[in-house]
Amino acid sequence: MKGTNLTESELSNIAPGEALTLTVVMAIVAVAVATVVIYRLMKGKEGTVKVPGGWQFTWE
Repeated sequence: MKGTNLTESELSNIAPGEALTLTVVMAIVAVAVATVVIYRLMKGKEGTVKVPGGWQFTWE
């Protein structure tokens, strides 16, 4: 694999942050799902939560 040097204008147009943004969004979604699961389990005396992927939690 042969690389080429970028010009000054090409270097100034590079905008990092896409991977960081995606990681932050995925982390927020994971925390939101966990919060809903915990809330539904602790809300009542009995509860069941089904999460995509075949996971099922039951509170009795």
